[in-house]
Amino acid sequence: MRPLTEEETRVMFEKIAKYIGENLQLLVDRPDGTYCFRLHNDRVYYVSEKMLKLAANISGDKLVSLGTCFGKFTKTHKFRLHVTALDFLAPYAKYKVWIKPGAEQSFLYGNHVLKSGLGRITENTSQYQGVVVYSMADVPLGFGVAAKSTQDCRKVDPMAIVVFHQADVGEYIRHEETLT
Repeated sequence: MRPLTEEETRVMFEKIAKYIGENLQLLVDRPDGTYCFRLHNDRVYYVSEKMLKLAANISGDKLVSLGTCFGKFTKTHKFRLHVTALDFLAPYAKYKVWIKPGAEQSFLYGNHVLKSGLGRITENTSQYQGVVVYSMADVPLGFGVAAKSTQDCRKVDPMAIVVFHQADVGEYIRHEETLT
């Protein structure tokens, strides 16, 4: 387990900033203690300083996981967010999308959100902006990328894709053997 390099930190923060913007600072400086990001086996973990000090006694090859997995670096050094980061992204999200109850199951199976399933969308959402997807009962279901801006969503065909799927809570069941 090691700290992220400058380049890794920049790539990861750019990806997270697509979803929560300047609220990124709130992830690191929290009122309940200081938290940091650590890299272990190409996966980035979000862990408290207190927990990190306790884990220093465990050798790296014996350590499976520590804290919350935020995502992983691919072989091409791109950062991919995991659904496990949803609990930390949702409270600070700048752009949100609410989907109708009929479209929830489709989204949780890994499909994109269609205009017919769109309940509400945050004003001034631009195209290709990172969004957090909620049910109409304000339960975070996952996150994705807006395929259309807020203005375009109003006049688009009902079968057009408005949010590209990136991750959803259904992955806990679909990919339970690979999530750590």
